Amino acid sequence: MAPQKKLQGLVAATITPMTQNGEINLSVIGQYVDYLINEQDVKSVFVNGTTGEGLSLSVQERKLLAEEWVAKGKDKLDHVIIHVGALSLPESKGLAKHAAKIGADGIAIIAPFFFKQLNKDGLVAFLRDVASEAPGIPFYYYHIPPLTGIKMRVEELLDGMKEQIPTFQGVKFSDTDLLDFGRCVKKNEQGHLVLLYGVDEQLLSALTMGATGAVGSTYNYLGRASNLILEAFGRGDLLAQKYQFCIQEFLSFVIAQGFGVAQTKAVMTLVSGIPMGPPRLPLSSASEEFIANVKTKLESLKNCPYS
Repeated sequence: MAPQKKLQGLVAATITPMTQNGEINLSVIGQYVDYLINEQDVKSVFVNGTTGEGLSLSVQERKLLAEEWVAKGKDKLDHVIIHVGALSLPESKGLAKHAAKIGADGIAIIAPFFFKQLNKDGLVAFLRDVASEAPGIPFYYYHIPPLTGIKMRVEELLDGMKEQIPTFQGVKFSDTDLLDFGRCVKKNEQGHLVLLYGVDEQLLSALTMGATGAVGSTYNYLGRASNLILEAFGRGDLLAQKYQFCIQEFLSFVIAQGFGVAQTKAVMTLVSGIPMGPPRLPLSSASEEFIANVKTKLESLKNCPYS
């Protein structure tokens, strides 16, 4: 595997734009790329993950989205990571091979969650088979136990992973278990792995534990504000805490109203002006009441210390 620029900092978990008829809308991806870079100062993306409704898309749709993000991000984005996890091993392998072929900067794989593999060796075998289809690019394990039900500690999974999967480069850790995350950081004392935290409202906590970056949905529209946390933390400035508290105030508000993919699409449409469209069934669109409330709350963010 050829040496690559290290994945670090903020990574936007991209939303999949859709038309009102529920078809993927590739026409706005170029505008989306420019918005992330110019308005949010975010230059890396994680495509077809949870926020992107990846597992609600067909294989062909996932390939088309991957191609468009790679094409529109060329010479603009630092990293385009494609999530290729699926319940079917052949589908996942096909998506991995396709991602490598089109020039993606890495792949990520979620643990299968219908027929669950609770044994470490069995899970690593699945991941190894998929990653082997993209031998020239980094592989990242996507750990999200609240959705997969796979609660195997990542600390345990890291032992021997690199030896079995040479392209293994790190973890997208989307769980609130900071004990497990901290143990992963301890195992990574040499700094060979990328440890990306995936719970946006706990970004500062993860940085203090040793996170090398973060992947999240809110970095689509709160990227610039979240970057201020990274910058303040890097210089040892307690302003980082104030920035985090301000973001938490907004997230606490929306979470209390019910905050998921549909609501994320609505907020992104409001903030960016790029139409994200509705989510795909079985998810339902955000309510008009939610959208009205968010408009009011977004105004209050202007009073935050980063304004």
